[in-house]
Formats: sequence, C-alpha cells, structure tokens
Amino acid sequence: MADNIIIRVQSPDGMKKIISTKRETAAAFLKKVAKEFGFNSNGFSVYLNRNKTGEILSQNKTLSLLKIKHGDMLFLFPSGSSTSSGEVMDTATPHTSSSLPSVSSSSSLHSVTIPRSFSAPQVQEDEIDQYLAKQDGKIYRNKDPQLCRHGALGKCVHCVPLEPFDEDYLNHLDPPVKHMSFHAYLRKLTGGADKGKFAALENISCKIKSGCEGHPPWPEGICTKCQPSAITLNRQKYRHVDNIMFENHTIADRFLDFWRKTGSQRMGYLYGKYTEHKDIPLGIRAEVAAIYEPPQNATQNSLELLEDPKAAAVDEIAAKLGLCKVGWIFTDLLSEDTRIGTVRFTRNKDSHYLSAEECITAGYFQNQHSNPCRLSRDGHFGSKFVTVVATGDLCVSVLSAGGPDNQVHFEGYQVSNQCMALVRDECLLPCKDVPELGYAKESSPEQYVPDVFYKDKDKFGNDVTFLARPLPVEYLIIDITTTFPKDPQYTFCSTQRFPIENRDILGETQDFHSLATYLSQCTTAAFLDIVSDFHLLLFLVTNEVMPLRDSIGLLLDAVRTSNEDLAQTWKKSEQWATIEQLCSTVGGQPSSSLGYGAMGGPSVPASSSAMWSCLHCTFMNQPGTEHCEMCSLPRS
Repeated sequence: MADNIIIRVQSPDGMKKIISTKRETAAAFLKKVAKEFGFNSNGFSVYLNRNKTGEILSQNKTLSLLKIKHGDMLFLFPSGSSTSSGEVMDTATPHTSSSLPSVSSSSSLHSVTIPRSFSAPQVQEDEIDQYLAKQDGKIYRNKDPQLCRHGALGKCVHCVPLEPFDEDYLNHLDPPVKHMSFHAYLRKLTGGADKGKFAALENISCKIKSGCEGHPPWPEGICTKCQPSAITLNRQKYRHVDNIMFENHTIADRFLDFWRKTGSQRMGYLYGKYTEHKDIPLGIRAEVAAIYEPPQNATQNSLELLEDPKAAAVDEIAAKLGLCKVGWIFTDLLSEDTRIGTVRFTRNKDSHYLSAEECITAGYFQNQHSNPCRLSRDGHFGSKFVTVVATGDLCVSVLSAGGPDNQVHFEGYQVSNQCMALVRDECLLPCKDVPELGYAKESSPEQYVPDVFYKDKDKFGNDVTFLARPLPVEYLIIDITTTFPKDPQYTFCSTQRFPIENRDILGETQDFHSLATYLSQCTTAAFLDIVSDFHLLLFLVTNEVMPLRDSIGLLLDAVRTSNEDLAQTWKKSEQWATIEQLCSTVGGQPSSSLGYGAMGGPSVPASSSAMWSCLHCTFMNQPGTEHCEMCSLPRS
C-alpha cells in the first residue's frame, strides 16, 4: 500500500524492520514488535531515544500523532520482569526473594566458565545492589566537534557510549581509577552475545573437599578430586566499594579525642549506609554517620577487642535508624612531642600501608559481613565491609583547634577476595618481625594448605613466580579513597555531645548523671535535636536502670525521618517522663533547673514522693524511705 512506512527497531540482539502505517495505533504497533522479537506483551519497552527517554506506551494514539515517520529508528530494551523464551536472565535485572543468604564466612575471587544451569540460591541483594542492577551504566559522550563527521542523531567511534568497565576511560579520569566498580565488573562478565549465560562467580576454597571415598582421609591420602587448587595471587581489578565518606568532621574528631587524651590507640565500628558514587560508573560509596567504640584494651602500640554484650542491640538500633555496619576504623598515631602536639606514623609508601596482621583482621571482618550476590551459587561473594586507618603526617599538629582535616589522614582499604579465602580457611599468618609481610602456612597432619604463589619481577625485569613464604601484603590490598564532603551532612544533628560508650578510662561515663548534665545544656533546642545523638540513643536502649529497647521504636523513627511531630508524640510517653524523673532525682535538684521545663517535661522537685537513687550504690529506692534498701546507707 502507498501509505505503508518502515520503522527500524534496534534491540540488544540486533535490528529489525517493522512494516506499519501512519494511522496504526501504538498498541497495534507494539504487538507487531512483540511478535517479531519473540516477546510477550510485558517483556520489553520501546523508546524514541537511545537513552531510554520517550517511551512508547500501549495506547490508542496513532504513529503520526507520536511523530514517528518512515525510516525512524526506535530502541527496544528487554524489561526485568519478563524475558523471551530463548533469553537468559541478565545481571542488570534485580532478583527478588523472601529469603536471606546466610551471613557466614565469605570467600574469594575468580570467575569461571560454567553453565548457569546450577540451582542458584534465592538471594535478597542489598538495596544499593538492586538499584545499580537496574541502571544503564553506559558512559554517554557528546559529539566531538573536531572528529565527528555525522549528523546530530548519528554516532561514531568518537562519541558512541562507552561501557562502564572501559579501562581507557577510567585511566583518564582525574584522579585515575585503578579498580572498576563491582557492578561494572559484573557487566563485563555478563556482556557479549551470550548475555552471561555461562558466567558465574565462584568462591575459592582452600579446604579439602569432603566425601571422597577412594582413599583414606588426610594426612594418609589425598587425590586430585578432593585436593584444592594452588592459588596464584593477582591484584584484584575491581572493588566492592569505591569511596568512603564521613558525613562531617565531628564524627572523626570525636573518635580521635581518645588518642589525644590518652596516647593509646583506638578502634571503632563505622555505621552508615551504601549509596551510589556518581564519579565512577556504577560505583558504590560507604557514607559514615556514626562510630561505635566497642569494649577494648588499648596501649600505645596494641589493641585488644573484648566481648561486647551490647553488640546485638547496637546493630538492632542502627537498622531501625536506616543504618548498617559498613566498616571499622583504627588509629596508628604516635606522639612525637607532646609539648607542640606533633605526631608521626610508622606506615608509608616505602614501608607498608596495612600490616599483615591488620589484613588478616580486615579479612576476618569481611568474611563476617559477606556481600549477598545472586550470581554465586553460595549466595554471597566478596564484601562491602571497609577498613579505615587514621594515620598522621610528620610534624602535623593534631592538638590545635578545629576538625581533623589537615591534621590526620584517613586512608581506606579493603582486602581482596583471595585474601578473604586465605583468612577464612586459616591459611595466612603474619610475620613476627616484619609487619608488611605475611606467610602462607605449610601443610601439616592437621591441615592441608594449597600452595600460594605471587608474581613479581626479578632484577633483570623478568616475570618470576615466587612461593608466598613470605608474602608482600600489597597483593592483598585494594585502596579506597576516603573523603569529607564540602558541605557537612548530619544524620544526627545534636549540637551537644553525649559521652561516648566504653570510655570509662577517661572518666567519661554513660549514666543518668551524664544524661542530666547533657539535658541541662539543651534548654533551647527542639526535642528532636536533643535526642538526635547516636550515643544517647544507645544509652537509652542499653542502660541497666531503665532500658527502652521495646518502647523506643517511635523515637527511632522520628530520628530516622527527621520528624519533629513523632518526637513530640514520644516525648509525652510515660517512658520519657520516668527518665526525666530519674535525671531529676539523680541530679538532686528540680527538673526545671536541668532544662526539662523548656522541653515540656514535668517540673516536679525531687521530694520524698519520688523514687531516689542511692549515692553509694545507685540502687533505685521506693519513695518515702530514708535508707537504701540495698546497702542500708542513709539517703544523704
């Protein structure tokens, strides 16, 4: 017919020509497209532009009204919810499930070529992974006025969009990016004509496979079926986290206060969230909102973590605040001259970035916080748990006023997935006298250890393979940029400072005396600002006198959403009234003098009609008594 037109439709599998008419509706046209490409009606989307704008919806408008003319090019993209009969699931499609993977030891790197026919577990990936899996990820470039010789709608090698794993593009960024993002690595692994049909992420195991019955168990026998393969260490080409950002300087500054006042090192857990890092294609940023300091024994040269009875409660509170444990931080600072406040440090580019012992600790933490991944048959692959070292520079003042910028450097790292596997299977040891060297264990009657190798250049410039006894830890480390934002951010906006937990050695204790002091300093602030402090919320939930673990949900929601109305609603509860009364009693003065009147709290003086705390043993006694029921000492 004379009014027939030909529309070109380009898809990831190629281009097809669809014969249509100007008066044909969009719904009828889309049915032709579905039949031609072998999709069902909901398995794809068609757009006017390559960047997924101008979607053609199933409607009664004609092609002429949609300004689609003879010879126009449309762009088809398969949707995530449905695939054609001959198509396999692409990694850019989110995979939902009701079950979570077991958060056990994770393991390591390398991709192998095996059919995707294995029964992959139903894995609920992290929210940031689900978001990035849906993104296009292409690096779009403008038309080059000097090299491009085509029309405005054309593309050539000088302006065609680049893949997110393009090495030349990453190397020419300022500063250059040495490691592509993990999701860019997934796009590279699952790209090509087969759409990743034969790609999977395999976790390395350094242990003998169980169930081999052809010989006695180790050490009497071993065979090629059950023997783990030797490992050649490679510098990992990708990283699970591309940037670490502290929301503001106050977070880091308060953490460093412990070292400033004691000279002892300090360790803490980083709580925050994972967000998109837009400076790197499909990158992930770990944003730090608070630092929790667990019980520990510290000296000038050592750190020892103690059992933490509050660990589960801290994770629970953080989850209700929309946060999770994203990493850990420790100091490496030595005072050079206490009179002028200069520091020095033992690690640098000529010695080491992380010691072998620190790499093993980082690997232990990363195994504890494995990364859910649906492309792994184990349901997990690698980790997004980061390591931050607070280290110094020669002759840099750390005791002057102000934040930690230009005073202490924060360096971020992860260890490779290979290192995680060696740590998980107890195959890696630190060298006693040389901190920058590790040592791969030798096999013993109790444990078989596969050979571990690394490659380096000899004095003649030739590539030589060495046995990892000893092992430079540079082969295990992935560095991550650590930054502070130009404009500070505050998840917890309190301007006053509630004491940090587990700092009794400094005389900073979390009790109702310190709470009363804290509240007395907040007489003019809004109630939400008063309670918007991570360490204060931890105290309210974990204190032994009146723990609020089961009745603080509304307050946590108010802090998470910055909702003053919710905070005011919770302030009217019996729990907060009791806390005010306890603070008033402990302080030995009317609640109004502690600032509660400004917050709308009761202004009842501490009298014989209120419960009172013993000054000697802190036991809470009933009203009307003059001697403590616990220690029998007088009230005053």
